[in-house]
Amino acid sequence: MATDDQPPVQVSGEPNDRLAKLSAEFFEVKHTADPFSATMLGVSGFDGLVPDPSRAGAAADAAKVADIERRLQEIDPDGLNAADRVNHAVLGRLAWGVRSDLEHALWETTASADGYSAPQAMMFMSVPAASITDAPAVEQYLQRLAALPAFLDAVLDRYREAKADGRIPTRVGVGQAMDQLNGHLALSLADDTLLSPRLPDGVDHERVRARAASIVEESVRPAMRRLLAGIEDELLPVARPDDQVGIRFVPGGEDGYRNAVRRHTTTDLSPEEIHQIGLDCLTELRQEWAELGGRALGTTDVEEILSRLRDDRSLRFSASSQIVDTVADALRRAEEARDDWFPTYDIADCVIEEINPIEAGNAALAHYRPPAGDGSRPGAHCVLTVAPEERFAYEYEALAFHESTPGHHLQIASAQTLTDLPAYRRFLDAEVCGYVEGWGLYSERLADEMGLYTSDLARLGMLSFDALRACRLVVDTGMHHMGWSRQQAMRFMWDNTATTRANVRNEIDRYISWPGQALAYMIGRREIRRLRTLAEERLGSRFDIRAFHGTVLGNAAIPLGVLDQVVNAWIDSAAA
Repeated sequence: MATDDQPPVQVSGEPNDRLAKLSAEFFEVKHTADPFSATMLGVSGFDGLVPDPSRAGAAADAAKVADIERRLQEIDPDGLNAADRVNHAVLGRLAWGVRSDLEHALWETTASADGYSAPQAMMFMSVPAASITDAPAVEQYLQRLAALPAFLDAVLDRYREAKADGRIPTRVGVGQAMDQLNGHLALSLADDTLLSPRLPDGVDHERVRARAASIVEESVRPAMRRLLAGIEDELLPVARPDDQVGIRFVPGGEDGYRNAVRRHTTTDLSPEEIHQIGLDCLTELRQEWAELGGRALGTTDVEEILSRLRDDRSLRFSASSQIVDTVADALRRAEEARDDWFPTYDIADCVIEEINPIEAGNAALAHYRPPAGDGSRPGAHCVLTVAPEERFAYEYEALAFHESTPGHHLQIASAQTLTDLPAYRRFLDAEVCGYVEGWGLYSERLADEMGLYTSDLARLGMLSFDALRACRLVVDTGMHHMGWSRQQAMRFMWDNTATTRANVRNEIDRYISWPGQALAYMIGRREIRRLRTLAEERLGSRFDIRAFHGTVLGNAAIPLGVLDQVVNAWIDSAAA
């Protein structure tokens, strides 16, 4: 359709100029609003900025995104070529997701230390990750440091406004935030993570570090202390107790959760449907537990298998170096086998990095940090190595395949090389969790097909993570939609997985802080697996696993509904 002041859309095979301009505008608006995420994604040009966490700032950004959505609706997708129809669908879903996040602002109700939902935690992750390659980048780094005190003060102001509206954080989240801030404030300046970026040659390192240290000591740390005092004095006394950890217990929480479910899964599944899918998955896994347990442990009794995996101290690491060696060796084997299962990709390297011990109390077992788009920073499988005697050795091969190759690293690094795509589509992660985390979980099972696991015991680790992801569907919807208590959620996960009580606690507390994100893994994996089965059935002997994977990865991260369209179009083409 066309408006009076706009020309009609193109109906030829040429790219649509209006759509291209909207895509570029969205990229700019999105990363200006959230420059910390831009840094983590390896997007250059935003490393001197900090977010505006105020309600006025969020409203202004939401209005910009809404205007992009309005103009996008004026472009009729039927008049676009095939590539732009995908662009149109992806942009529409992503813009809605960004606006929904800004409008519902669930983070203001979940003060915590979670790396992706707590503003100060994102600061601690992103500032050290900036790729500083030249003198202008050094100035951007210093500019960002100088802006952090006002940012931290604005975060506290936002929490105060939320409290006045009855949008109160949880006691467990507040405790995490206090512990994290205390941990960073206890570091010496020499060990301060905000001062850790590597500086390039050609600049006066001593002068730059002295200037940065002065900013942190005289301005940033006092702001951190103000934030800590505000959280402790104003939020902790009124924080929600453990029997009200769900987002449904704050004003606007129920609607916010439904939108979070839709955003993170990129589907229209309801919380009730997802809850039942999780229960069904756990039932289906019991037969696999019995079969693999019989081979690896000599018993088919599922409860005995879970108990053995949990309690047998011989199945744990004894040194942090063993963890690093295990995941590095798994990555090496996966890279050697990659070309047999995927098209040839020329992508950045992936390195293994140990997570800072001060983050250990709140960190997941691992996470992935993408490479910088300009090639100045490799991808990184960041793994928790503290307290190795508490880490299950049999889980870390599956963990490596999820985070590195064939999982997040292969998917995200290859997406950066798709230069024919708009920039906003090449640098994506949590914005399309259903695809990204679904691919990571799919990769754990794919690694078994690739012959990458070294033993049946390691395959039990793969199964353990499957059970964990199925439990997430149950406990996330249980807490945030059905009103489960923290203890009820922890008890359910303990009864249905082989993980430790400490990891159960960390898992549940993470879901409390980031409503809906935990649903992405299993929902996304099931859809990718469904599409592969469909392709295998329709194509028969013509099915090519390398071509299928190339199709799934060839459009970068996309909403699951768009992936369905892309894969079905490929099936039709291959069948013809």
